[in-house]
Parts: sequence; C-alpha cells; structure tokens
Amino acid sequence: MKLLKIFLSFTLFFFFLSCSKEVSNKSVIKEKSLDLQVMEAYNEGKKSLETGDVLFAAKKFNEAELLFPQSEWAPKSALMAAYSYYSQDYYGDAIAELNRFLRVYPNYKHTDYVYFLLGLSYYEQIIDEKKDLQSIIKAKEYFEIVKQNFSNTEYALDAEFKIEYINDILASKEMYIGRYYIEREKWIPAINRFRTVVDNYETTIYTEEALYRLVEIYYKLGLATEAKKYAKLLGYNYQSSKWYEQSYILFDKKYEKNKNKRMNKANKKNDSLIKRIKSLIN
Repeated sequence: MKLLKIFLSFTLFFFFLSCSKEVSNKSVIKEKSLDLQVMEAYNEGKKSLETGDVLFAAKKFNEAELLFPQSEWAPKSALMAAYSYYSQDYYGDAIAELNRFLRVYPNYKHTDYVYFLLGLSYYEQIIDEKKDLQSIIKAKEYFEIVKQNFSNTEYALDAEFKIEYINDILASKEMYIGRYYIEREKWIPAINRFRTVVDNYETTIYTEEALYRLVEIYYKLGLATEAKKYAKLLGYNYQSSKWYEQSYILFDKKYEKNKNKRMNKANKKNDSLIKRIKSLIN
C-alpha cells in the first residue's frame, strides 16, 4: 500500500510538471504570436501613412495598441495614430487622440512632443483671429506648457516663437476693440483694453501705441497724473517713436508750432546752401 502511494505521488508530480511545461510553452508561443501581430499592424499603419491613407493608418495603429496594451509599442502606436490625423489636417481627431493619450499614458517619456503636437493642432486652425479665438487661446496654453515644463527640449524654442506670434494676434485684437471704444468715447472699456496690451503683451509691436492711447484718454479725462505716468513710461522705453512725440504734443501745445518753425528754418538753410553751390559751379 505504501509503495502504491509513493508511486501515485511520483506519477502526479511528473504529471503536473509536464503540464506546467506545456502551459509555459503555449504561453511563450502565444506571446510571440501576439508580438508578431502587433508589429504587423504597426508596420501596416506605417506603410499606409507613407502612402497618404491616414484613416487606415490610424486604424492600424489603434489596432496595434489594443492588441497588446501593456507593451512598449502601445503608447508609440497611440501617438502615431494621433500624428496620422494631424498630418492630413484632421485636427479634431488628432486632438481627441492626444487628449486620450495623456489620460492613458500620463508618464510617457515623450510627453513634451504630445503637448507640442496638441499646440500645433490648434495653431494650424488659426485662420481669422477675429473668429478663431478658441484655437488661439488653446494653442497658446499648450505651447506655454512646453515652454515652461520642457524648456530643455527641441520643441521649447519653436513653442516660444509661436507664442510670440499668438501674442501679436491677441494684442492686435485688443487694440482693434480699444480703438472702437475710443471712437464711441467709451473711455473705461478702452482703458481696460489698452492696459491689457501693456500688462500682458508688452513684447509686441502694439505696446507703444497702447501706452500713447492711455496717455491720450487720461489727458482727455483731466487725469494729468495718470497721463504723465504713462507718458514717462512711453518716453523711457520708446523715446524715438512717433507715439512718444504724439504724447509730448498733448502736454506741450507749442511743440508742433516750434517744430514747424525749425523745419522751415532748416529748409531755408538748405535752399541757401544749394544756391551757393550752384553759383560756384556756374
């Protein structure tokens, strides 16, 4: 009886051992097969992208991601799906894919590229600054993330240039509305618009005019202290600009008259010199 028990024990041991090996072999074969399927789907997507069939490419990249979501190819495939949409101007689909990517793979090593591509997807939709304000604001938001959080990457400098362009657009919009309010003598809304330019878009080409408009409005309202404050600021930063000269005229009514006198005097002097030269030649 004891011998039988020992025999059965050994039999069961070898049986489980053989089953274990079989399962292990099946698992390895299945895993390799899955890897192969992922690579096939990924390569199909890549080929389709190269030939311009972006919708099929995105589909194959998504398929590669779903086949093996735990593999290193999953985030790569998801990102390639987003790029496929972006490459052929399907910006809405690209944005949706990229936002999903950030939710599913928040710690991916190339998140800088994801934010940059999100910024580009909004940036490329800017056609008319009067109509595309949402795209302008969202593009700036994502480029700011790249600039601040990934300053040492290759995308940071490009993001900074694009932010400058966006700031010019936003400042120009504020100036347009501010001038509109001036024409209708709505001084407070106009002041708010020009101060926005001075405070938020000081590096743009519109800052000089915005400062002058503030000088002009405060002067008209009889608030000389405020007018002089902005005139000094304008003079300190842009002394050679036409806007500083215009603000100077507001405070010195004789300036324009004296300037014309100086111009006339200089012209007479030049005429006299030309006559002398002509007489020497003749």
